[in-house]
Amino acid sequence: MRSFIYSLLLCLVVLAACSKPAYKVEVIKTPGLKGTQQPYKVNGERYDPLFSADGFTEKGIASWYGRDFHGRKTSNGEIYNMHAMTAAHKTLPMNVHVKVSNLSNGRAAVVRINDRGPFIKGRVIDLSYAAANQLEIVQPGTGPVLVEALGFKMATPEGTAAVYRQPETYDAGTYTVQVGAFAIEANARRLAAQLRASYGAAGVVAAWVDGQRFYRVRAGRYPSLERANAALPGFARHGFPNSFVVAEQ
Repeated sequence: MRSFIYSLLLCLVVLAACSKPAYKVEVIKTPGLKGTQQPYKVNGERYDPLFSADGFTEKGIASWYGRDFHGRKTSNGEIYNMHAMTAAHKTLPMNVHVKVSNLSNGRAAVVRINDRGPFIKGRVIDLSYAAANQLEIVQPGTGPVLVEALGFKMATPEGTAAVYRQPETYDAGTYTVQVGAFAIEANARRLAAQLRASYGAAGVVAAWVDGQRFYRVRAGRYPSLERANAALPGFARHGFPNSFVVAEQ
């Protein structure tokens, strides 16, 4: 898992070094999730990678990146090849294939997601040079597109049409919601006791962060990631807008 987190950080640091504005990146380590599934923040904005691309569609502006990043690591640990049909997306699962259609000229391309980004407002996907060239957006730099998830590409006999399957689910397991962290244990215990009355289960987990001991308060117990995510708005309404889901260990 550490290697995937390192790759994600490395990729985003490269973006920060080679483009403006600079990006401040923070990976939110969440037990039970693989490196490229970990939530992360860029300049304070949180992104939660999707666990399934089934039915995913998105309209917006596509951009592209090329020679400056050629040969450098992508977020999933691969080496970026500007001549391959790949792309960067903020939340789609790694290695899922998507169809990108240029809404201004009708051209389309299928690309595989292997990187994170773009982090410029209004842009929804960052294409490789090869993909951008196929869609004829190299010269203008950006273009309006429709992104449609296809799934993971399956092996097929040569000469036959490509077949895609939807990503496997990562939903199984037991999840809870972290509502806050305290430096004083008594405050954490007090809040956990209050939450227990509303959510049935609540506890305190101690952890060291940068040499300081914190007491994390977690509430609720959910049989799936989907159920846990569905509970987040309720926590926000009760005064915990920064709550997030974690997998129970």
